[in-house]
Amino acid sequence: MPKTQYISRKQELPLKGDSTGLFLQVIIAIAVFIFAITLSGVLSINSILQNWHQSILGSLTVQIMPITGTDHKKTTAETLAYQDKAIEFLQTVDGVTKVTPLSDEQLKQLIQPWLGDDVNIENLPMPRIIDVKLAPNAEVDFLKLAQDLATASPQASLDNHKLWLSKLIRFADGLKLIALTVLFLVTGISAGAIFYTTRMSLGLHRHIIEILHIMGAKDTYVAQQYARRMAVLGLVGGLFGLFFAIPVILFIGTLATQIEGGIISEASLSVSDWCLIIILPLFATLIAMFTAYYTVKQTLQKML
Repeated sequence: MPKTQYISRKQELPLKGDSTGLFLQVIIAIAVFIFAITLSGVLSINSILQNWHQSILGSLTVQIMPITGTDHKKTTAETLAYQDKAIEFLQTVDGVTKVTPLSDEQLKQLIQPWLGDDVNIENLPMPRIIDVKLAPNAEVDFLKLAQDLATASPQASLDNHKLWLSKLIRFADGLKLIALTVLFLVTGISAGAIFYTTRMSLGLHRHIIEILHIMGAKDTYVAQQYARRMAVLGLVGGLFGLFFAIPVILFIGTLATQIEGGIISEASLSVSDWCLIIILPLFATLIAMFTAYYTVKQTLQKML
């Protein structure tokens, strides 16, 4: 029996010894590294926005301005009386599910960072804060509610967070747009590198490809060989990129959790988010495989 077959699937094109293999692996590894970190940022921003919608848009804050005067006990009692009137009114509003006045200790913790630890806030005129929870999809006329609240308790003012929240959402959307742009650029650059590297390899192996055509090989057969080779390079490079990206993502997450009371600390990645990040090497494999396949098909149609 002959030692070689008509067309061997392993020996026609010496792609494994191609000098461009290492270059592509490095490019794909860097691309997956950047892609993973940027994608984690986009997913984290989505989690922040979701937390804001759940915790902020579903709540109101009512502030009772303190009564000022020389008699601290009397002014405090009058301020608490206005707070009680506001609570009684809010409990009758449709769509309000819970009304919770903040305790003295909670108020001290809120104001302490602004005044410092050395300031005695016991004798300061302290505003009272009431946290109001709304039912999901509650339809509230905030302008009318603010007017009725001021009538029921003249020292009370309403804040529905929409003004500053809309600015934060616009800022977060801008960050998402930048991150998504980076993702598209990384994908395009990777595909471009695979495209030009594949065309260069086709030029180097032109004579072998011509012999294969004479022997009866189709363009599809040559394209499949390149696709398989690029799939391996994409998978290996993607795994290396993911290997270095995951510790960086975890490190950034650890830094974010150390920001006490900050909006960045609300960012988190769910199990589905991590699954999406982990399958990035497979995504890189598919891009490398299909890019190489169609590059070979189109190039051979013009070359031969």
